[in-house]
Amino acid sequence: MLKVERHNRIRKIVDQSGRVTTVELSDQLEVSEATIRRDLEELDVLGWIQRAHGGAIRIERASKEPPILQRLEELRAEKIRIGAAAAELVKNGETIFLGSGSTVLEVARHLPSEIHLTVITNSLPVVNELVKCPHIDLLVIGGMLRQTELSMVGHIAEQAVREFRADKVFMGMRGIDARHGFTNDYLPETMTDRAILSIAPKIIVVADHSKFGKVSTVLVGHITIANVIITDDYGPFEDLNELIEIGIEIIRV
Repeated sequence: MLKVERHNRIRKIVDQSGRVTTVELSDQLEVSEATIRRDLEELDVLGWIQRAHGGAIRIERASKEPPILQRLEELRAEKIRIGAAAAELVKNGETIFLGSGSTVLEVARHLPSEIHLTVITNSLPVVNELVKCPHIDLLVIGGMLRQTELSMVGHIAEQAVREFRADKVFMGMRGIDARHGFTNDYLPETMTDRAILSIAPKIIVVADHSKFGKVSTVLVGHITIANVIITDDYGPFEDLNELIEIGIEIIRV
């Protein structure tokens, strides 16, 4: 069997079973365990499977994200707690960037009414939430409207974002995985997100437990671009511990 054929067989077996040992693969493919270990190392580097002790496990692919208006009621209690915890990290007089998404919207909703801030955003729901706040100066990013997300993305948005500097960025992510980083499923938004992540020294990711251990289509950035991740207390312990070991502060609420 050619190596490419063996790799395809391994990928299919891992995908179907979810988890498989080196011994099982060696028996099924009738090659040595040393050969299987080399195959798994190569497939792991390519991002097709994830190496585990004594074998491999399937990488969970993030499903296509539904529109924000649909997501507003999904895991609502968790998002409210996450948003409230994130808002507590904002200090009076700061300039912050609030990205798009239903969880970031909860950050906006929990900002104290008396706080004085400058808020930069590309999210229309965030604009609608904060436009009534007399002590918040709003800077709104223009660009191409992503209708499902009600956010501004694309080349014009990227250029506008790069003109600003903020103290903190608050962003949601579609997929969070210690090895494969932060991923998204829509390229124009991903490119805008990369620009956003470059304008502040502190990046705070807000995400409920359903986003962890998932990998989507497009890389937003390495996992270490985040300084803090705020999530709910249903998060997968193994994934969170791996992030803590990397040096990321995890806040569970």
